[in-house]
Order: sequence, then C-alpha cells, then structure tokens
Amino acid sequence: MLSKVAERVYWTARYLERVENTARLIRVYDNLMFDLPRSVNFGWYNLITINSAQKEFADRFKVQDERNVVKFLLADDTTSSSILSSLSAIRENVRTTRDVVPEDTWELTNELNLYVTENIQLGVNRKGRHEFLDGVIKGCQQILGLLYGTMPHDPAWDFLRLGRNLERADMTTRILDAGVAAVLQVVEEDAAVNSRQIIWGAVLRSLGATQSYRQTTRSAVTGDGVVHYLLEDLSFPRTIAHCLDAIIDSAERLPRSKEIVAILKENQSTIFDDVDYEELGEPLRDYLNDLQTELASIHTHIAATWFPELH
Repeated sequence: MLSKVAERVYWTARYLERVENTARLIRVYDNLMFDLPRSVNFGWYNLITINSAQKEFADRFKVQDERNVVKFLLADDTTSSSILSSLSAIRENVRTTRDVVPEDTWELTNELNLYVTENIQLGVNRKGRHEFLDGVIKGCQQILGLLYGTMPHDPAWDFLRLGRNLERADMTTRILDAGVAAVLQVVEEDAAVNSRQIIWGAVLRSLGATQSYRQTTRSAVTGDGVVHYLLEDLSFPRTIAHCLDAIIDSAERLPRSKEIVAILKENQSTIFDDVDYEELGEPLRDYLNDLQTELASIHTHIAATWFPELH
C-alpha cells in the first residue's frame, strides 16, 4: 500500500483513540469533583499540564479554571489536544482512505462529528457533561467495533493497530498522571486514605479496568496495585505492557521492520526497570513523563520506517 495511505490510517487510529481517552480523562476529573471531600484542593489545570498544552492554553485563556480547561480540551479547534480538532482530522483521514477501511466508517465518523458539533456546549457545561462524554466514548467504540468486525487483517489493519496502541499507551500514562496529580493534592488528614482510594478507583473506572483489576489482583484498590496493573499487566488491552506487545506484533507483520522491531524489543525489556511502586508522588510523575518521551520516540521510528517525509 502507498505510504501516504498507511500514514493516514495510522493517524485515524491515533486521533480516534485520543478523542475517546480525552473524554475519559475529563470524566475522571468530573467524577472526582463529586466524590472527594471539599478539603481536597482540586486543580483542573493539571489536565493542561498532563497534555503538555500550557503554551497553547495560555494563548487562548487567562483564567485557569474548570470551564476554560474543559472548553480547551473539548471545543478548541486550534489545538490537536481537543476533541473537536481530533474529530476533524479523523474525518479528513477517513475521507482520503475510504478504499482501505470499511465503507460504513465514513458514515459513523460523520455521525460522531455531527453529535459533537451540535452538543459541544453540553460538555462545557457541568450539567450535561457526563451524558455528552458518554456519547463521545460510545461513538468512538462504535467506529472501533466496526473496524475490528469487518476490516481485513492486511497491512492497513496493522498500521491501524500501530496507531491505536501507541496512542492508547500514551493516554494511559496521562490518565495515570492525572491520578497521581490528584493524590498529591490530598492533604494528610483522617480522610486522606479514603480519598486516595477514591482517586485510584476513578482511574480504574475511567479505563474500564475495575472488574479486570479485581479479578486479576484479588485485592483491594491501592495506589501501588493500580499503577503496577496499568503498567505491567499483559492481558488487559489498555495497559502499557499489552500495548507494547501489540505494537511489536503489528510491526513484525509489516515489511522493512527488522530494525524497528529490534528497537522495540530492547525498549520492552527495560521499560519498567525504573518504576518505584513505593513512591507514587513526583518520582512516578517523572517516570511517566519519561515514558511519554519514549513513546514519542517509538512514533519517530515508525514514521522514519514507513511514512514519507513531509515537505
């Protein structure tokens, strides 16, 4: 297949995953607003920091409050971090690759884009936010279900999997980082232990991982348990370990992959060496930041191996 087509399919999957997980990330914070005691000084601006969008946000807004943060992540069409701009990119990529993706993908993409455009204010306002975010997540899952159910497992499929799993791994690190940031804002008081458990429970729910976590670990929700599970469990599809496995599997099926597969396997063998599960504060945030850098490096290798240079 043409490298430009491969690149568009890859980015379709990345943006689709970004839309879904941005909705999940906002939902984590929205739920915590109601679950945590008022003594927790909850900062929505953490979501801007987690997405490395401080400069873009500062160019658009002066006040770092909940409404501006949510508006930036949902409706700002000037940044690739927002749901609206990501959907626009999905639509364009699907439009130009309609011969390699299932034909109904175009229709479902347009339906989701229309839903978001017409209801974006529901997401910005707190009253309708939960319903709006659920609609976005379900719309993304509908498209993904179509792709999984009807797309041939050919090279286009492998590029789709590369993009989906790389973006998914990146967004899992950001949702974990959101949890750590919230935990650091919990003051040491009688309710602190309970507040931390609420936060880590919300992180699991945001990834749809609560049931699998309990079945796998057979233990209560704890910070170290949740972090270890979401990093290293091989069976749950949103963990870092599972995503890396899937990236390697897809890469091995593609041509000219020997060098990049060797790099990926080397990274896979050492990527969890520096995690300290007994220290869930700033050291963990530093590790997650390094992990995001490593994932960005994987993208660079993918682009250099299979995609054309931009001119």
